[in-house]
Order: sequence, then structure tokens, then C-alpha cells
Amino acid sequence: MVSVQRFLKRQTKEGKDFFVLVLSGGVVPVKSETTGRMYFTAKTCTVSTTFDEETCKQLIGMQFPGRIVKLETEPYQFTVPETGEVIELKHRWEYQDDTLEPVSENVIEESEVY
Repeated sequence: MVSVQRFLKRQTKEGKDFFVLVLSGGVVPVKSETTGRMYFTAKTCTVSTTFDEETCKQLIGMQFPGRIVKLETEPYQFTVPETGEVIELKHRWEYQDDTLEPVSENVIEESEVY
């Protein structure tokens, strides 16, 4: 399960406003690559919406089936907002609805039906 923690206003390249939901998964233990010490964190990600601000406000606290998964990416630079430190990342976090995965695996393309 994932929970809606908050929402953010973003802009498209064309300057049009839209909202994203900030989702949080469960708490997980992680071992620091630099210190070797354990700490706890929650996986978070954002998901685009077609909702207005009022609808997004109403969704805060709601839970949805699914999980947040780590996807490998090309390396990129990321600035940690709290410290200003620039780090290199090779992944991103993405919401995955496990209930939809089996459905899409069982879809038969129209061209395959005789």
C-alpha cells in the first residue's frame, strides 16, 4: 500500500500548471554506502494527475494498492534540497500498481484475435 502524503504544483514545458501527488511507501531499513550505518527511510515518488487543487487536497491521507519500486536510469546530478549537496544518482522511484500488472499481461492485442 502507498499513501498520499501531499501534492505539488508543477509546470509543463509550455507553462501550463498541473498537480502531482507525493506518494509514500512503507518504512524500510537502509545501510549507508558512506558510513555503513543503518537508518530508516520511506520510499517516495510523485505521480502526475489531471486533478484540480481541491481534489488533490481531498486525497491527502488516502491509501492505494501498489508499491514504490526502484528503476535504474542513466546517471544524473541531483541537488539535495535540505543541504545543497550535489550527488549523482542512477535510479528513480516509481509507483507500481500490482493489481494492474496481471491484467496488462493478459490483454490480447486486437490483431491477434481471429
